[in-house]
Amino acid sequence: MSWAVLTKLPKDMVYQHFTPGVVAPLDNTRPSIWFAFQAGKLVMVDDGNGAEVPEALSLSDLNIPYDTTYYLGECQGKSVHAVQVLEQAILPPEYFLKDLRGLIIEKSESFFLLAGRARQIVQWDIDHLYCSRCGTKTVTHPQDRAKECPQCGYTQYPRLSPCVIGLITRGSKILLARSPKFPEGMFSTLAGFVEPGETLEQAFAREVNEEVGLSIQHITYISSQPWPFPHSLMIGFQAEYADGDIKVDGIEIQEADWFPIDQLPLIPPAGSISRYLIDRYVENGQR
Repeated sequence: MSWAVLTKLPKDMVYQHFTPGVVAPLDNTRPSIWFAFQAGKLVMVDDGNGAEVPEALSLSDLNIPYDTTYYLGECQGKSVHAVQVLEQAILPPEYFLKDLRGLIIEKSESFFLLAGRARQIVQWDIDHLYCSRCGTKTVTHPQDRAKECPQCGYTQYPRLSPCVIGLITRGSKILLARSPKFPEGMFSTLAGFVEPGETLEQAFAREVNEEVGLSIQHITYISSQPWPFPHSLMIGFQAEYADGDIKVDGIEIQEADWFPIDQLPLIPPAGSISRYLIDRYVENGQR
């Protein structure tokens, strides 16, 4: 994927060489990388070059009280784990918590993707402690990334929610909109979840019509981005305006307008697929 990041710290190069796995090796003798989360935030430590996730042979060596660990795979021979830290636990003073959204502009793409994977696995396990069919406490599948019910045999895999997001263009102008949840003054591209029975293109056209009352044409796939808030996969498109006048729904969207590409308002930060879609079109339009 080709979305931008602002900063790449030297240590972040390690995360570019990630090999996923499910079953942890039995003879691990090297320090492991620990993506530990407490109340949804990442546990980090300052290693002298900025905020980093801790490394140690065992999480117990770091004096961090934890509940469950999940093997994710390897980075250059080091095991990578996702960890759920006890919510009421007091961390040692050298550790601090960081919101994963803020790290999208501080760390590399490979770090954010791996941290996002870890966060989703931790949250998935929390949400599937019990069987959704019979209510029995689940157990971890011995080989797959799954939770099994020992009573009825139902198997639950990590959930992904496909979400379409896209930039709508009209010559040298682009459509941007504001959600009530956005920071003051920030505008972004339109997005929404895919419904059962829809193609991705149908979902995007429907979302645009529902939220701003416009019809679009020439819908083209551009890129995608895992988005761990809580478990989305963002599928990015670009489309052209076809017909209609802007009529915001007043619920999902409170304001929308056409903006010249050289007079844009505050937009999402680099690292998000929304920003990538905007930057890509602006760059092409100014050549």
